[in-house]
Amino acid sequence: MKDEGSYFSEHFTENIIRNIKIDKLYYKGKTKYQFARFFYNKTLGKVLFLDEKIQSAQIDEYIYHESLVHPVLITHPSPQRVLVIGGGEGATIREVLRHECVQKITMVDIDNELVELCQKYLPEWSEGAFSDPRAELVFEDADRFVGSTGEKFDVIISDLTEPVKEGPSVFLFTKEFFEKIFHALKADGLFVLQAGSTDSFYHQFFTSCVKTLDEVFPLIRPYWTFMFSFGLPWGFVIASRKEDPLELDEERIKERMKERRIENLKYYHSGLHRGLFALPLYLIEGLEKGKILTDHDPYIWEL
Repeated sequence: MKDEGSYFSEHFTENIIRNIKIDKLYYKGKTKYQFARFFYNKTLGKVLFLDEKIQSAQIDEYIYHESLVHPVLITHPSPQRVLVIGGGEGATIREVLRHECVQKITMVDIDNELVELCQKYLPEWSEGAFSDPRAELVFEDADRFVGSTGEKFDVIISDLTEPVKEGPSVFLFTKEFFEKIFHALKADGLFVLQAGSTDSFYHQFFTSCVKTLDEVFPLIRPYWTFMFSFGLPWGFVIASRKEDPLELDEERIKERMKERRIENLKYYHSGLHRGLFALPLYLIEGLEKGKILTDHDPYIWEL
């Protein structure tokens, strides 16, 4: 293919660009909602880019997905009904399915073309999760689904793309949407979302997500990890109606993992749990500078 052997340039800022060699191109094209690239790089393995931003790489996708899923599910005493928003690669529901107490996962994604492409080119991510009888796949706008569903969930997981201009997720990081999430949770429910970069230079999206969630939920716990394939530290936020992830000690986490038969993880473990929530000073100070995101004033990444 024409692109093989060339370099794909990802723009961090107008002053910083990194080049990733395309050793093998699987697919590039536009779905109804976003532009997708699937290719292979000898260092990163298979890679997915959406709207010119890296979404996942084979070398460390497990770090991202285990960090997104397990801290919030372990915090809930018995999560049985889980809603996943986005997560087209299927790795998020793969990790949710490790918890044997989960009886049903509803995954809502607006882009059925992307999900089909991921199943074709990234089957290692889902590992058959889409065919699990506990998993239900719904192709619908998440705002419409969450706002109209009569179902209540124990845990809701947001694994969405970042809010780029004219992208499908711009209004899924606002106070109005988070209020709908709050009402779709049970009384002891928890919500977690991926919240973008937490690097020292550009963490305004992360801090704004934290500040906006703090307007809606009684308990907010931001946390982070480092992603080699992203070239950046990455942030997540747990928003809870009741349960606190920092109240779990290491032994209780071990007990819950054993009860749920969670095995073969590569990153998350009982000793790491609390450490994920230890933020550096620049982020703690930055939390005061985040803005409240609304439908009238959402956050939009400039590419």
